[in-house]
Amino acid sequence: MGRTGLCNCFIASFPTPISICRRKKPLIPWRKLNLMATSMDPSGTKTYQQNVLVMRHGDRLDNFDQEWEKTADRPWDPPLIQNGLNRAFGTGREFRTRLPFPIHRVFVSPFLRCIQTASEVVAALCSVDDDPNAKSSNDVIAIDPSRVKVSIEYGLCEMLNKTAIRIDVAPKDGIFRFDVPQLEALLPSGTVDPTVEPVYKELPQWEETVWDARSRYERIIKALADKYPSQNLLLVTHVAIHILWQGKGLEFQFLHSRRTLM
Repeated sequence: MGRTGLCNCFIASFPTPISICRRKKPLIPWRKLNLMATSMDPSGTKTYQQNVLVMRHGDRLDNFDQEWEKTADRPWDPPLIQNGLNRAFGTGREFRTRLPFPIHRVFVSPFLRCIQTASEVVAALCSVDDDPNAKSSNDVIAIDPSRVKVSIEYGLCEMLNKTAIRIDVAPKDGIFRFDVPQLEALLPSGTVDPTVEPVYKELPQWEETVWDARSRYERIIKALADKYPSQNLLLVTHVAIHILWQGKGLEFQFLHSRRTLM
C-alpha cells in the first residue's frame, strides 16, 4: 500500500485470545499483512472473524518546516501539513471502497498528528455523499456518525523516549499533557464514543525503554482486540509500532491458541 500514496498501514486479522509466534521469514510483506483467523465468545456459541488495521499518522509539519518548532508551544506535538490531511482522507476512502470488511471502531493516539489523521479517515468512512472530487474532510457535506465510533487511547501514543522525541523539544519536566475533550472536538461530530473506558488511563513515563514500548504496543493491541472480538478495528498510531513489530527482520503471525507468548 505504501506505493499508492496512502498513509503507511498494515492489516492484521487475528483471533482473540491471542498468542504470538515469531517466524524468521515473513509470510507476506509487513505493510500488507493480512492474516485470517477466528475468535469465539466466552459461551462458545458465536464465532467471529476480526480484522485489525494499524495505521501511521500522515505527514507532520516539522519534517517540512524546520523553523516551526522554534516558536511552537508544543514542539513535540506537530500537526499535519495539508498534504498529510489529504493523504489521510484518501486512505480512509480507500478503506471504505477497497476493504472487504467494514471498520467499526477507531482507536487513536492522543498526539495531534494522529488525531488529525483519524479525523480525516473517519470523515471519509462516514461520508454519505462520497464526492469523487473530495480531497479532505472540508469537502464532505454530511456524515453518518453511526458508521464508526472513535476513542482516544493513551496506549497507542508515541514512544516516550529520546529515540522518538528529541530531548531539546520534549517537555522539560518530562510530562506530556493532553486536553482530551479538546482533542475529541477535532474528531467528526457524533463519532466519539463517550462510554469507552481507555485501556491505558495514563501515559507511559518519559524515558520508557524501547523494549517497554514494544511490550506496550503488543499489550494494547491484544487488549483492544479482546475487548471488541466481533468488531473490526483501526488503530491510528506512530511509526515506532511498525519498526518495533518488524524487529530485525522478524514478522509476527497471530495464532488461535493460548495467550502465552510462544
